[in-house]
Amino acid sequence: MTVQKILVVCLAVTAVVLVAAVVLTTPWRPLPHVPGGSVAPDAARDFSAAEIARGRALAEQARPPVYLSMALSLVVSLLLGLTPIGARLVTAVARPFGGGWVWQVLLGGLVLMLVGRAVALPFDARLEVVRRKYGLSVQSWGDWWVDVAKGFGMSAALVLPVLLGLFALVRHWPRAAWPVAAGAGALLVVAVSFLYPLLVEPAFNNFHSMPEGPLRTSLLQLAEKDGVPVKDVLVADASRRTTALNAYVSGFGSTRRIVVYDTTVNTADQREIELITAHELGHAKRNDVLHGTLIGAAGVAAGICVVGLLMNWSPLLRRASADGAGDPRALALLLAVVAVVTTLSGPVQMLVSRRLEARADVHALDLTRDPDAFIAMQRRLALANKSNLTPNPVLQALFGSHPSTAERIALARDWAKLHGVPEGANRKP
Repeated sequence: MTVQKILVVCLAVTAVVLVAAVVLTTPWRPLPHVPGGSVAPDAARDFSAAEIARGRALAEQARPPVYLSMALSLVVSLLLGLTPIGARLVTAVARPFGGGWVWQVLLGGLVLMLVGRAVALPFDARLEVVRRKYGLSVQSWGDWWVDVAKGFGMSAALVLPVLLGLFALVRHWPRAAWPVAAGAGALLVVAVSFLYPLLVEPAFNNFHSMPEGPLRTSLLQLAEKDGVPVKDVLVADASRRTTALNAYVSGFGSTRRIVVYDTTVNTADQREIELITAHELGHAKRNDVLHGTLIGAAGVAAGICVVGLLMNWSPLLRRASADGAGDPRALALLLAVVAVVTTLSGPVQMLVSRRLEARADVHALDLTRDPDAFIAMQRRLALANKSNLTPNPVLQALFGSHPSTAERIALARDWAKLHGVPEGANRKP
């Protein structure tokens, strides 16, 4: 059986697993049918014209650097991968070290990653300027550069060994390499998800247990009521970077933890923090991190099969001036193909993410039975984070990881209608 046929079989199997996992486990309808029809999302019902305009103004200024960075990074990746430029760069940087394939992969991969990061850096800096203008970022430029260096260093430490292992597989076992890489990629996703809260998060924030007091007690009681084993609630020192409010759950098993930004602890009232925590408990109870990890693992396995098929397509290899998929000169082509596959899969990932977030919102409402406080919490989060309250529907579908604020508030009103629980008409000042 040829490499292409093996990859087609591998892709068929992993694609079936991926589609089944997405279709069968994603909560497409977090709420049942609402008698009389669902409440239409309407930001103007809960926010003033000035608040809506402020969020829209920030989004309009942040949008160009974000999307230009994405577009230009993809264009540069394709330019390097679909022309001889990438191959020449890979061979040139390895030549002083003898030009062996290992040096080509390691040094070539590092230089290609540096080029990609350099292309995006001016746009990232511009976004930081915008965030500072609107009071969302409070870190110094020195700290910003340290974060950039940390992020790049961690990415390189993960990506370069993976590239080296992949090229070693393809060079020595060309027929079995891609299916083996698909399985290894899936396992790597699980390992990274497990280790992320232990290795990555501490590199960017300091964490401490929430001190004893009424808030800690109420959050632990809430978790006990929900039947979610939580030994501790951590507070992250986010205030040294941002004024934004947030909380999240990461890891699973022994690394699962609920983290609340210190900005949230310092500015939100206790009931609002309880609602935020109830949302995160929803993720924990439904094992959303594990769910996302397993879907991600299946997605990576299927994606590697697609990448393998494209990397064994002669027209692409000729454009990249490479002799085969195991030729290190194909490294830039590999990164370009990965960039395209990742970009195309993004909207599906965002769709699943929005459905999981909506289910966690319903969980918070089921646990607290307080839609009025939920709406107040959503207002506070939106105003503190200067969210775009009227996002473009197309951009929201493509890039939105959470439902819009108006959608989340409408969901709370639907929940109130279903359960006969009163909620305030609006929260607009």
